[in-house]
Amino acid sequence: MDVPKIEDLSAAIKAIRDRVAARYPVNDGKTGLVLVDLEAVHKARDIAETKVAAIGVLNPRAPGLLNDVIQFFKRLATRALNWMFRGQIEFNRASTNSTQALLDALNDFNRLAVDLSTRIEQLKSRIEVCEQQAYQNADIESHWLQWRREWEHKLATNEIQFLRGVADLEAAFHQRTVQMDQSMREQVKAQHSDFEGALARYSADIQKRLWEDFRQARLDTERLIHSELRLLRQKMTAGPVSVTPSPTPQPVPGSSPAPEPADSIAFAARFRGPEDYVREEFKAYAGAYRGAKNVLDIGCGRGEFLELMRDAGVDAVGIDGSAEAVALGRAKGLNVIQADLFDYLASPETPAYDGIFCAQVVEHLPPDLLPELMRLVAAKLNPGGIVMFETPNPECLAIFATHFYIDPTHTRPAPAQLLGFYLEEAGLGEIKVTYRQTAIPETAGLPEEFRKKFFNGYDYVIAARRP
Repeated sequence: MDVPKIEDLSAAIKAIRDRVAARYPVNDGKTGLVLVDLEAVHKARDIAETKVAAIGVLNPRAPGLLNDVIQFFKRLATRALNWMFRGQIEFNRASTNSTQALLDALNDFNRLAVDLSTRIEQLKSRIEVCEQQAYQNADIESHWLQWRREWEHKLATNEIQFLRGVADLEAAFHQRTVQMDQSMREQVKAQHSDFEGALARYSADIQKRLWEDFRQARLDTERLIHSELRLLRQKMTAGPVSVTPSPTPQPVPGSSPAPEPADSIAFAARFRGPEDYVREEFKAYAGAYRGAKNVLDIGCGRGEFLELMRDAGVDAVGIDGSAEAVALGRAKGLNVIQADLFDYLASPETPAYDGIFCAQVVEHLPPDLLPELMRLVAAKLNPGGIVMFETPNPECLAIFATHFYIDPTHTRPAPAQLLGFYLEEAGLGEIKVTYRQTAIPETAGLPEEFRKKFFNGYDYVIAARRP
C-alpha cells in the first residue's frame, strides 16, 4: 500500500482550505469589505444541535447490574414520555434547520459580497484605465483638432496647387497639341512640297532623258543618212585609178582650206575626242561670253561650244565648211551655216557679234591668210566684244611628235606671239595668252625651266577684246 507523500497531503489540505474559504469567506482584510461575522451563530447552532441530539439519550453510567436496571427503567420512562416531548423535539430540530438555512444564506451573502468586491475592484481598475485613456483621448482630441485644422489647410492648399497644376498641364498639353498639330501639318506640307518637287524633277529628268534619247536617236539617224549620202557622193565622184600620182592640191589665198578627210565626224571622234570631253574643255571659255547677246563660232565642228551657249541662254550661230558637221549641228537643233569663213566674215549681210570663238582652225589656214582673218574678225566685233582662238602650241615640242601631223589638213602651227601681233595690228587690245594641258607626265623628270620653255602645254588660247 502506497503511503501518501507530505507534498500531496499539503496540496490536498490547501485545496480543502481554499474550497472552505471560498464557501465560507471571512474578514481577512484583503478584500477591504466588512463581512457578517457568523462565528457566534455557528457556535450557537452547534450547541443547539448538540442539545437536540441529546434529547432522549440516557446518561452513561458505570456498567453493572444496577446500572442496567436503572437504564432499563429510564428507557421505559423515555418511551412513555416520548409522546409528550415529540413536538418540542421537532420544534428544536426545525429551529436548528432554520438556523442552518440562515447561516447558508449569510454565507451566500458573504460570497456574493466578496464577488461584488472583486468585480468592483476590477471595475475600479478598468475605470482608472478608462480615465487614463480618456485623458489620453482628450490630449489626442486636442492634438487631433489642431492636426485636423492644419490638415484641412494643407488639403485646401494642396487642392489649389493640384488644380493649378492640372490647369497648367492642360494648358501645356493643349499648347503642345497645337504645336504638334502645326508641326505635323508643316512636316506634311514640307513632305508634300518635297514630293511634288521630287516628282517634278523626276518628271523633268524623265522628260529630259526622253528628249535626249529622241535627240540621240535622231542624231544617229541623221549620221546614218549622212554617212550613206557621203558614200554615195564618194562613189559618184570617184574616177578611174591612175598610175601616175596626182600632185597635192595647194590652197589658194582667199579660198577654203584643204580638203577634209574622208569622214570628218569619225576623224574628230577618234583624234579630237568624244563630244563630252570637248564640251567639258570648252566650259573654261564659256564664262567669258556670259552677258553677250550673240556669239559666232568659227569652225563649229560638232557644235560643242554652241551647245554650251544654248544652255547659257546666249544666241549663237556657227559656220563650218563640212556638210556632215553642218547636218550634225542642225540635227541637234543648233543654228549652223555651211560657209567659207572668209566669205562669211567679208559679207556685208553678216551682222556684228558680241563675241567670236574659233577653236582648232587657224592651224589649217595658210600663214599669209592669218592677218586677213584677224582684220575680218575685228571688223565683225561690237565694241567691248571678245574673241578667242584656240590652237596647238608650237612652243611645246611634244605636239610635233604626237597629234599635230595626224590631221592632214594642218598646214603649220601659229605661234602665240604672231597671233598677238596680228590682233594688235587689227586694232584689238587686252590680249591674253593662256596655256592649256600643262601636265605632261613624260616630262616630269626634266628640269622645270626646260619643261616650261619646251613643253608648256599642248594647246594655248589667245583672247582679245575690241576697245
